[in-house]
Amino acid sequence: MNPRTRTAVAAGLLALAIALLGVTVPVPLVALGPGPTYDTLGEVGGTPVVAVDGLPVFPTSGHLNMTTVAVADRLTLFTMLGYWVSGARRVVPRDSVFPPGRSDEQVEQDNADQFAASEANAEVAALHQLAVPTRVVVGELVADSPAAGALQVGDELVAVSGRSVNSPLAVAEALAATAPGQSVTITFRRAGEQRDANVVLGSSPDRRQGLLGVRPGIEPQAGDIRISLGDIGGPSAGLMFALAVVDKLTPGELTGGRFVAGTGTINSEGAVGPIGGIPFKMLAARNAGATAFLVPAGNCAEAVANAPDGLQLLRVGTLRDAVAGLDALRADQPPSSC
Repeated sequence: MNPRTRTAVAAGLLALAIALLGVTVPVPLVALGPGPTYDTLGEVGGTPVVAVDGLPVFPTSGHLNMTTVAVADRLTLFTMLGYWVSGARRVVPRDSVFPPGRSDEQVEQDNADQFAASEANAEVAALHQLAVPTRVVVGELVADSPAAGALQVGDELVAVSGRSVNSPLAVAEALAATAPGQSVTITFRRAGEQRDANVVLGSSPDRRQGLLGVRPGIEPQAGDIRISLGDIGGPSAGLMFALAVVDKLTPGELTGGRFVAGTGTINSEGAVGPIGGIPFKMLAARNAGATAFLVPAGNCAEAVANAPDGLQLLRVGTLRDAVAGLDALRADQPPSSC
């Protein structure tokens, strides 16, 4: 084999090796893009996203769509280059989405926990907005819960260590000064009967205080509200869930028949917080047909810089702001804008 042939063969083998690496070896990057949107006034898989029983429910119209960001993981060099060249998605370091030191399963569980918390906060904020009397209940017992055997899902929580609780936040505050191994008295109501139970608190690596092992929820004193949307993670749907509850429990149609989408975290007091990925969420909303988008106040600058044509941006700092903005739209008045 002459030198020219050897060079050609070597170059071919190198090109083949690069090609194989480019299509098989993952790079430490992920691609972000528009994800699916879901109408919180509608159904997913035949199940209402927000269901209300035992309370007066009023007709709704239009859309109140929550929005998501799609994450493409396990990218190869060639797929990453394809996303980068096309501009269809933003390529970012994988560590920015999947923190180092935590497994994919742990990240998924964190996202699921944040989503469950957003559902609970949305219900509390909506019920407070409507001044509906509420009660705190055991929404879920975590795996290997120290409270297992003492508490059941659906029990109404009355007091923790003698401290009355009227919200999930109050339960957390009552446990803030405790320590793992400490015994606390939980006062609860089951089937109309008030009882006390002593629970030895467990431990968790993400907190110093004792672990009760209960995810508290909120319910109206009469009736029941259920928010159901599986396979979605993170806290950013809270605002849209809360608006759906408000719309269903109040006369009149909050959207006035419009296709409204939005995003934003929410706490139990109704404060709306900023989120990530808003350019993708706005694009997904506009592609789905939205004409108005509810933007957390902390995201306004980014939203204005990336808003698709035909999408009106409403600035939202609280749940009350969001309701007022939609009321203004419905009345053909100018809402608070970014």
